[in-house]
Amino acid sequence: MAKVAFLGLGVMGFPMAGHLVKKGGHEVTVYNRSPAKAAAWAEKFGGRTAPTPKAAAEGQDFVMACVGNDDDLRQVTIGAEGAFAGVKAGAVFVDHTTASAAVARELSAEADKRGFNFIDAPVSGGQAGAENGVLTVMCGGDEASYRRAEPVIAAYARMCKLLGPSGAGQLAKMVNQICIAGLVEGLAEGIHFAKKAGLDVHAVIETISKGAAQSWQMENRYKAMDEGKYEFGFAVDWMRKDLSICLAEARSNGAHLPVTALVDQFYSEVQKMGGGRWDTCSLMARLQR
Repeated sequence: MAKVAFLGLGVMGFPMAGHLVKKGGHEVTVYNRSPAKAAAWAEKFGGRTAPTPKAAAEGQDFVMACVGNDDDLRQVTIGAEGAFAGVKAGAVFVDHTTASAAVARELSAEADKRGFNFIDAPVSGGQAGAENGVLTVMCGGDEASYRRAEPVIAAYARMCKLLGPSGAGQLAKMVNQICIAGLVEGLAEGIHFAKKAGLDVHAVIETISKGAAQSWQMENRYKAMDEGKYEFGFAVDWMRKDLSICLAEARSNGAHLPVTALVDQFYSEVQKMGGGRWDTCSLMARLQR
């Protein structure tokens, strides 16, 4: 059992912090910008709440964070009453936010100055993966620190791997989102074509999902596309945030991402249709207009 703080109780953080208690058996203190959300979490899982990130981090062996973006992350770490002011020497800070590699390196360097360790550890698997404790976690940082954190992360992960130094976890998450963008658009176009051709979509997917076209997106999202139901899952607004990070990094490292850039524009059209909070499979909606 470890003493753990968890900062950020959104659709991902709320169940992740819960698994630390229920599956991990850890002593957990949580912080959330909305105190009511933190109180609801404590009532459900029996942990403690703290009024600020700094207070949550004080005395903890591990501090986990899962917030919205680079600015949110800086606010809870090095902002006023930020967690970094409370993290004890030798502790490990694990950041599950999908953010830029640059902010991961920045915060890792700051953690080093303060005498503790920082692991960038973005996750994949969405809300369902968080709730079921089967997330994929991509990590960057020091190997010794990672080895200490890995058993704690295991409470909500089915796959966790160190992929390189600070920033490598965020870079790997960018690869994940780049791959997903093309897959979802391809699936949407395939189902759109099947409908226009008068085919039974269920029968087609049942058949081709046993062959080379198979993917997680096909298995888990084709019904939503077929039925036009997008009120769940990973939101378009968040996907565009992630793709903007990918495209900015590509401009920096010279990678060519023509499909990713195109799909990002398609998602901007979905936003204009009022679908900012729709699931990412709503690319189908733009084809069905």
